Amino acid sequence: MPIKKWIFQYSIALPVVFVLLAGVQYLKGQSLSYAIEFGVIWSVISISIFAARRFYNFRKNIACELCNDLTLNEMPSDKKRN
Repeated sequence: MPIKKWIFQYSIALPVVFVLLAGVQYLKGQSLSYAIEFGVIWSVISISIFAARRFYNFRKNIACELCNDLTLNEMPSDKKRN
């Protein structure tokens, strides 16, 4: 299981999503404390949903072109038929 790869990717994605969401809220005129709270809550929710779905796809051996975790050799459709 590519846990180290996922941890690295999410450690980059979480602050990027946080800055994006908090920045948008701040630019919309919200207070800084509200923007930070909004950014933290929704970035954690977003990354958690994506990570859970990615883990589910990995366990079910479902290919994900975006994630690129499964090689072509691991795909069930590539198994030779007898």
